[in-house]
Amino acid sequence: MSFLSKRSLHLPAAILAGTAAGVVSGLVKLGWENVLPPRTEERDATNPPQTLLQQFGVPAKVTHATYHYSGHELPWVSYVIHFGFSTTFAVLYQILGEKIPAIKKDAGTWFGLAIWVAFHLGIMPAMGTVPSAKDQPEEEHVSEALGHVIWMVTNDLVGDEVYRRLVAQARK
Repeated sequence: MSFLSKRSLHLPAAILAGTAAGVVSGLVKLGWENVLPPRTEERDATNPPQTLLQQFGVPAKVTHATYHYSGHELPWVSYVIHFGFSTTFAVLYQILGEKIPAIKKDAGTWFGLAIWVAFHLGIMPAMGTVPSAKDQPEEEHVSEALGHVIWMVTNDLVGDEVYRRLVAQARK
């Protein structure tokens, strides 16, 4: 069995499919975090996207900017980072998965867990964006690990279907 796929990649279709998947999976991940919130309210007062931006010098008045909808104050800057991350990795997953099928093993479960480990246990703690892995509550690990699996499975399902349809349409 070859490591690389011999199938040709339809790059525009992969980018569109990954973008669509990233938006849908970003919504799924937000929903998941309403069911199993990963952080305490105190730690979420300045959430990781806001903290990251502030580490890069973006002022709090920008990182905490909100919009109002249905009586709620919603953090639009956090959403830009959230959906930017989601769509970036969904596009990457779609492109790489077409060329390296092993990435899509078990509908992206392992890829999602790898992203969680890399960012939530490695990169963000190393940058001081979130506490070290040992100092994060168990509930945060459970929510984030399962949330990343569900996020990536959503990317896999939506991305594959959109890609399949776009490629079929391009062949007509």
